[in-house]
Amino acid sequence: MSTKDFVEKDYYKVLGVPKDATEAEIKKAYRKLAREFHPDANKGDLKAEERFKEISEANDVLGDPKRRKEYDEARALFGNGGFRPGPGAGGNGSFNFDLGDLFGGGPGGTQGGPGAGGFGGGLGDVFGGLFNRGGAGTRTQPRRGQDIESEVTLSFTEAVDGATVPLRMSSQAPCKACSGTGDKNGTPRVCPTCVGTGQVSRGTGGGFSLTDPCVDCKGRGLIAQDPCEVCKGSGRARSSRTMQVRIPAGVSDGQRIRLRGKGAPGERGGPGGDLYVVVHVDAHPVFGRKGDNLTVTVPVTFTEAALGGEVKVPTLGGPAVTLKLPAGTPNGRTMRARGKGAVRKDGTRGDLLVTVEVVVPKDLDAPARDALEAYRKATAAEDPRAELFQAAKGA
Repeated sequence: MSTKDFVEKDYYKVLGVPKDATEAEIKKAYRKLAREFHPDANKGDLKAEERFKEISEANDVLGDPKRRKEYDEARALFGNGGFRPGPGAGGNGSFNFDLGDLFGGGPGGTQGGPGAGGFGGGLGDVFGGLFNRGGAGTRTQPRRGQDIESEVTLSFTEAVDGATVPLRMSSQAPCKACSGTGDKNGTPRVCPTCVGTGQVSRGTGGGFSLTDPCVDCKGRGLIAQDPCEVCKGSGRARSSRTMQVRIPAGVSDGQRIRLRGKGAPGERGGPGGDLYVVVHVDAHPVFGRKGDNLTVTVPVTFTEAALGGEVKVPTLGGPAVTLKLPAGTPNGRTMRARGKGAVRKDGTRGDLLVTVEVVVPKDLDAPARDALEAYRKATAAEDPRAELFQAAKGA
């Protein structure tokens, strides 16, 4: 719907109210007509559906005091639907005047050109705010590109230290065959339904309206006159590209990373969408992870646990560290090697958590067996389960 069409329509007549009707009278008339011609009450009746659209359109303008004032001023300027014939209008008494000139669509209607009548970019710019709620008249608007989601699988070490990985992505991008216009000749026309904005408003009752993408141009604001054979007039085609993506250090399995502007390209100068990368991390045969800390289980002998000593512990991608094992260390005790864990967001590292696992030998030779028998006799008076039974009786 062009601005010219809006000015020429009599919304008071559509709602059946006088020009001096109050807001309450306008609201009452709209509600009555909306109930009568609502599509749900007239299923399959195309005339009723069209009438409901006209009623909603009229309410959108007259139900808003500011828009109503601008509409009344525009109607007064155009003499209720067009300029009146005046002296010198023409031999047959008709007024041969093209409204397209005033709205910037004819000779002399270009911005700042002769015949602009002191209105700069034409009256289309003056009334653009009235009929597009702050839109840009018939100018097509930039469109943001779509968001893309991809997945990447990293090794355990890459996840801890960070890595740059190639990602091959497929997304909708401006069609190269028609330069994104959707038209084979590169000359699409402005959508007459949304006047190039890509959006249409619909009334919901009570003076409110919702804005939806235009169904005729699918939100593009343009319609191909001779549709491109590659993109079928959409202006967008499937495109594949490979991008080197830096995965930051310290990512965890299942984490979703957002890369702004790295998604599908926008249209008509619009910004690109965002790229979301879901990270999968392979397990490590030795190390595990708890947040910013790495974990490792280190086997020790019975004598090392009982008598104490020093044990070497591997680290991820670095030299081994030596930990001092206190005498009488129990099985399952966890010690900490500071600064040997995963990288944090601030660049520092977490810790390496070392869990002791006492190994019980399966096969003993004669000297080892004799030594253990001697140890058993020496400690026969000690009962490690005495406290257990005492606690059980007390319970």
